[in-house]
Amino acid sequence: MLTYPEIDPVAIHVAGWPVHWYGVMYLIGFIAAWNLGTWRARHTINWTRDQVGDVIFYGALGVILGGRLGYVVFYDPGYFWHHPLAILQMWDGGMAFHGALIGVMVAFLLARHTLKKEFFEITDFVAPLVPIGLACGRIGNFINGELWGRVTDLPWAMVFPNAGPYPRHPSQLYECLTEGLFLFILLWWYSSKPRPRMAVSGLFLVGYGLIRFLIEFVREPDPQWGFIAFNWLTMGQLLSLPMVIAGVAMMVVAYRRAGV
Repeated sequence: MLTYPEIDPVAIHVAGWPVHWYGVMYLIGFIAAWNLGTWRARHTINWTRDQVGDVIFYGALGVILGGRLGYVVFYDPGYFWHHPLAILQMWDGGMAFHGALIGVMVAFLLARHTLKKEFFEITDFVAPLVPIGLACGRIGNFINGELWGRVTDLPWAMVFPNAGPYPRHPSQLYECLTEGLFLFILLWWYSSKPRPRMAVSGLFLVGYGLIRFLIEFVREPDPQWGFIAFNWLTMGQLLSLPMVIAGVAMMVVAYRRAGV
């Protein structure tokens, strides 16, 4: 069993205000996406540096607003109904990827005219930039000691604060490596050559959806919901299944339109 490294969730204090590692990880993710996007823009005639800055700005708004509202709606609506001001306390964690995905899609739909780009042209460009941010977010979850895994006797299990006395899967790190590093490598490689419009976006949905669905088998279900369907499916899995179906459909349509 490994020892959980209890890290102070507060990274620094600025003028007496605490700056949490969770927020720092999000900032690092956005900066990484901007730098990767800028690099890609230098190697394509279709994107400019200014457009990359704009799309990251719109994407960041979608992630923050959609991610938080998604957590409120999908995972703990009862609590936030009685404690509405807690919605603003994002430094304590509580962001939902599926809500962030919806928020980003809405943001890009609204930004199409400003960017002078089609919706799937935007999403195909952005999709390979996203996994590094996902990896950073999972590190933030790990530092916060939240979203831990199920009880296990594997040698790398950890006892998390507030999770009881039993060792558990460090599922945050599993997700960091899979939906973060692995998915980044896959999408970066796949998008390095011309692909039919919408195919990169479809692969992102399939890749994340499958990874998240599988990781949920070792991740502790959210206590608000527990197991939902068939006494073994979690909310995360139910939200990920439509992603996989949509992603497969998008890739099939993309290649058929391209005549491949």
